[in-house]
Amino acid sequence: MIRKDGMPIESVIDTIENCRYCLMCRHIASVEYVTHKETLSPHGWALVIASVQRGLLDWDQDTVDVIYSAPDHGNSRAHCATQQPLPEAIAATRAEIVKLQRAPTVVYELDKVLREYGTPFAERKPGVVAGEGEVALFIGDEAQYLWPKAVKASSDLLASLGIHPVMIGVGRSNGYLASSLGLLDTAKKLAEATLEELRLSSAKRLLVLSPGDYFTFNQLYDERLGIEFPGDVELLELTTVLASNLEGGEISFKKTSDTTSYAYVDPTHAVRVPDRHAAPRQLLSAIFPGNAHELFWRQERAHPVGSTGLQFTKPDIAEKLTAARLEDARRSGAKLLISDDPGTLKQLDSMAEKFDLQVKGLYELLFDRLE
Repeated sequence: MIRKDGMPIESVIDTIENCRYCLMCRHIASVEYVTHKETLSPHGWALVIASVQRGLLDWDQDTVDVIYSAPDHGNSRAHCATQQPLPEAIAATRAEIVKLQRAPTVVYELDKVLREYGTPFAERKPGVVAGEGEVALFIGDEAQYLWPKAVKASSDLLASLGIHPVMIGVGRSNGYLASSLGLLDTAKKLAEATLEELRLSSAKRLLVLSPGDYFTFNQLYDERLGIEFPGDVELLELTTVLASNLEGGEISFKKTSDTTSYAYVDPTHAVRVPDRHAAPRQLLSAIFPGNAHELFWRQERAHPVGSTGLQFTKPDIAEKLTAARLEDARRSGAKLLISDDPGTLKQLDSMAEKFDLQVKGLYELLFDRLE
């Protein structure tokens, strides 16, 4: 169904047809939840696309606005009994809109900075690969610029295990944002640059800091861009590596005497990597004596915060998504929120004070309690 030069609009028609009158994933529809607009739901987006395909609507300001209100966090596909790839269909539709020069102005502005700097978060070229090694660590742009504490803490944690990874993708987007916005050519260039750095590193294991990075390398490159991740490189999320080493006794942490009630916030894209839900909770239980709370929107039904492309195309919706996660946390009784994804941490931290909450990064907390 998917061509090697990326997913064309023709390949997603079946998905659109199947989703346009289906409400199977409505209970997990995050944007509809915060806006109370059925148009901004999975079946609403599919219905708009199908209507344009039938000639009943055109790609004008109103319809484009609807399509660029989708979050691209994977919940609809994760909760579909037949695994319809609606997020991929929406991304392919946006690529068609971009080609027609009808995308929002901000999309073309982002395309320019992503091509120039590899990130929308700094006017700085990505770092270069230095050296070779068995293990590489993908840093990306969100960790580098939005939550840099995670970079040092993760490196120090790995050093305690005798692992000194080659840093790749330092300050460069993994390509997800460009793909999500419909900027296929730019997404491919970003992906190819990172994979070339991986090749130069000679690494046989690639560690990533978030489920968003894992999803991008493991699934998005193939499905949306027609790019194959190297088959001889093992892709691992750092939380699962640390949890495995904790269980095996290779790493240990000191319990804190802090009895503050806390909650782990499953980051944006967590539903796309369902096998990872236990690892961060296992790590936190090793350093906290108790008082763990759980959000309602957690694990397989976790809603995103406003860290997707919505922060640029629909910042009002992005803010509502972040506020909804914080309100969920406050209702749970937690006072401290912990997550491992830099983009999620940045969004939560930007509004946490309004909800009388604190936000801390998982990797920093673990390093502080390292034995």
